[in-house]
Amino acid sequence: MRLRALLAAAVLTVSTAPAAGAVAHGSDVPPGQYGFVAKLAMTKVPRPDGSTYSSYCTGALIAPAWVITTGHCFHDAHRERVSGKVPYPTTVTLGLTDEETESGIARKATEVRQAKENDVALIRLDSPVTTVTPLSVSRATPKVGQQLTLAGWGSLTGANPKPATRLQQGTVAVAKVDPTTLGVRGAAPEITTSACTYDSGAPYFTGTQLVSLEATGPGCPHAGIETTSRADVIADWIATHTA
Repeated sequence: MRLRALLAAAVLTVSTAPAAGAVAHGSDVPPGQYGFVAKLAMTKVPRPDGSTYSSYCTGALIAPAWVITTGHCFHDAHRERVSGKVPYPTTVTLGLTDEETESGIARKATEVRQAKENDVALIRLDSPVTTVTPLSVSRATPKVGQQLTLAGWGSLTGANPKPATRLQQGTVAVAKVDPTTLGVRGAAPEITTSACTYDSGAPYFTGTQLVSLEATGPGCPHAGIETTSRADVIADWIATHTA
């Protein structure tokens, strides 16, 4: 198991592979869909030796001025999750499916609020996004067998990963329900459809409701269980902080 955003730090500067589609063994998201999916680009992320690097995560708009993502995307030099002022420059882009043909809506992240119950963080934007409909947060307990859509900006493969330029999607099925996490498996287009490097924080949703967020999993692509953070167990916390 590994944290998808953290592995990326070690490989981004040495990758020479061409840009790959997000979500391993997924499919292209049609133009104009899933505008709520956010691509997070971070620079000057600190290492213990004082050097810095660039990295990426995925997230979802859940209120005009708030994006939800994985908590471990925002940390100090020792990989400890942080709250408060954003620890490094972070650009959040929404309303985008293809970076080569679209510009999207860019905002700067200004504040991080970490959840206590699971690996989730809320990111405040420097100004609201009013032209994209946010996801609502599901309060229903997920069920084994329930199918969810995953959409993200991660890499196609764990080998020489590179963030995507085209938003991808896939279908997964809930395989395990734990108190704060869900285990999911790929269902379509393939049983190996799975989140990959830079997909940390990618939303798993049904219709317009957020069910969980990408946390960690085996090397991608894979047919095993991916660990995601449940949204329903922190729905009240989310509502309080984004009101």
